[in-house]
Parts: sequence; C-alpha cells; structure tokens
Amino acid sequence: MTRYRNALPQSGDRLFLTDGGLETTLIYHEGFDLPDFAAFVLLDDPAGERALNDYYRAYIDVARRYGTGLILESATWRASPDWGRRQGYDGEALAALNRRAIALLESLRDDAAEGVDLVVSGCLGPRGDGYSPERLMSVAEARAYHRRQAEALTEAGADMLSAITLNYPDEATGIAQLARELDMPVALSFTVETDGRLPTGETLREAIERVDADSDAYPAYYMINCAHPSHFTAAFDDGEGGLARLKGLRANASRKSHAELDAATELDSGDPQALGADYATLRARLPQFTILGGCCGTDQRHIASIAEACSPVPRLAS
Repeated sequence: MTRYRNALPQSGDRLFLTDGGLETTLIYHEGFDLPDFAAFVLLDDPAGERALNDYYRAYIDVARRYGTGLILESATWRASPDWGRRQGYDGEALAALNRRAIALLESLRDDAAEGVDLVVSGCLGPRGDGYSPERLMSVAEARAYHRRQAEALTEAGADMLSAITLNYPDEATGIAQLARELDMPVALSFTVETDGRLPTGETLREAIERVDADSDAYPAYYMINCAHPSHFTAAFDDGEGGLARLKGLRANASRKSHAELDAATELDSGDPQALGADYATLRARLPQFTILGGCCGTDQRHIASIAEACSPVPRLAS
C-alpha cells in the first residue's frame, strides 16, 4: 500500500498510460445501467465488481505489451456526497465504497501487474456536471465538499489523488488545498471546450496559474481531459505554449462538442488509429505530455493505439 505516495514514478520522462472511458465502456460495451455515470455502485454487485476487474486488467495487459507505466483511476468519479445520495448511499456507506475501490486496484497490482509500474490513483469528480458547472463553489466550499471522499481514498492507501473533469478554478483550488492538508500528491485535470477554454471562459494558462497561486503550486501536475486534441491544440499556438505544468491528456474518442455528445443517443468511438496519430503529433510538439490515456468513448483499443504511436519501446508479443 502507498507504494509510490512519496515519489510518483510518472513525475519523470517515462511514458505512462491511463485507462480509458470507464463509464462509457461499462454502459455501451458491457450493458450496465449506470445512472449519473456512477460506476462506484458496481462495487456492491459481484457481477459489477468482476466487470471492473476485467476492465482494469485489459489496460494492465496494454501497458505490459508496450513497456509503459500505468495509472489506474478508482471507480469513484461519482462517489462524492451529492452524487452518492442520488444513488441511495449515506456518508459511511459511500466512504466504505471509496475504500473498496482502492482495495480492488491494490489487489490487481499484487496479482496481475507483475512487471508493470502501476500507480493507484484515488479519483475525485466535480460536484456538478462534468461538462458545465451548474453551481460554482468557493474554494472553501470545495475543500469542505470533497474532504470526506479524499480522506477515505487516502486512508485506503491510494498512491495519489486525481480530480478529473474539473471545469472552473475554484473547485480545483479547493481540492489542491485539501490534498496538501492530507499530504497527498494530487493531479488536476481540466475539461475544455472546442475553443480550448474552460467552460467558465478561462484559458488553461489562466486556470493553472490561478490554482498554483492559491495553493503554493501544490499539484504534482495538470492534465486535460474530456476533449478531443483538435479542440485545444490551437491554444498552444497563440502564447499558450509555455504551459510547462501540463503533463498529460485523457482525450475523448469523438471530435464532437460537449453539447453534441450530450444530445447523442449512441456512442461515438471515433477512430482509434487516428486518435493515436493525433497523440503522436501532440507529443512531437509538446514532449512534456508523458501521461496519455482516454476519456469518454475510449477503450483499450484506443489506449493501445496511443501506446503504439507514442511508445519508444518496441511492442512485445501479446
């Protein structure tokens, strides 16, 4: 437990993969009904827990095949107080499921990940919608809202915390300050629109600089997620290219906007090979991006394509 908490191996230049779109995979490929995209409820169902196990093992196999490290996120993106209550879970039951989510990843690291540097990440999600902030919290409110979940993930032995699909700076700052209180490494990942800006209008540079200023630059690194590379690469052509704190990307499979995806009735899985090529092009321009994975609509095919396009290590026989 806590194998890498004091020295995250992805902090260097080695390529690390993440998993893909957990919720879209489970809903559209595995047939699970996940209201609110709340994957954590599967931990209360033997068949659901087996599906989570199989999902994660597929990415361990990809990382082993391509000789990369791997960061796996716990199935807890929706396991925070407001979303938990919508699924019928009180505070203690929700904390227990957060701990079980970390235990599942720990068991996979022990049983299935030999030869793979596997980082166990405790995943936090936004209080509101991942695409559009419905309620803007202050920094203090965000720190208080996320506290119990962050504490449960920390106590369970996660190597780090991550917050995914954040869409305004104050919530990100609150999580960064909370992680500092808990002495936990944390990575913050922002959602951006097709213009490369956060849904609240800030540029990535503005958001990162604001969070860093209000947290003594505590986050280990920042990422972009839930957007296609075509949505934000132009931001690096107009003075945004010096964003050295950005280290990773979890892109959507689809080139559609968030509004188009919300209105869609079928999964748009895009083109895995084309997405891998897009990542390779981005890496050629921004070699600091060493943490590569997927978000909505992606699965192990997309991550394997990204690894094929970006890994400097020859592929091993599968």
